[in-house]
Amino acid sequence: MSITAGLCTSFKVELLAAIHDFTNSTGDVFKMALFTDAATLDSSTTVYSPANEASGTGYTAGGDTLTNVTPAADGTTAIASFGDASWPNSTITARGALIYNSSKSNKAVAVISFDQNYSSSSSTFVVTMPAVAAATAIIRIN
Repeated sequence: MSITAGLCTSFKVELLAAIHDFTNSTGDVFKMALFTDAATLDSSTTVYSPANEASGTGYTAGGDTLTNVTPAADGTTAIASFGDASWPNSTITARGALIYNSSKSNKAVAVISFDQNYSSSSSTFVVTMPAVAAATAIIRIN
């Protein structure tokens, strides 16, 4: 098992090629899928795959559609993020997550490692996104 947090290398290249559109209401659709401790995800992950994806009551394969936060600048850092992802009334165990662009052939954006298994039992499973700021946003370009 290996889930190593970080932006996917292919995503970094795709940003320079203007593949992804983060415009809040008119841009691409980004999703977050949850994965078990049997998953292997890291910076070399290029696309979403259902292999070792979490499952359970209240969870649908492919994950949750994220709300985009329009890209902005914080000082000299370009930042982008998403709203929290949640699965209400769920029974899920997950070790990590993958953010991917379902509008662009499920291209991988970022791997999130929880560093341990987290579970919900007939309750809401929430992945809380960091604050949208230069030091904390999920996507930061300095």
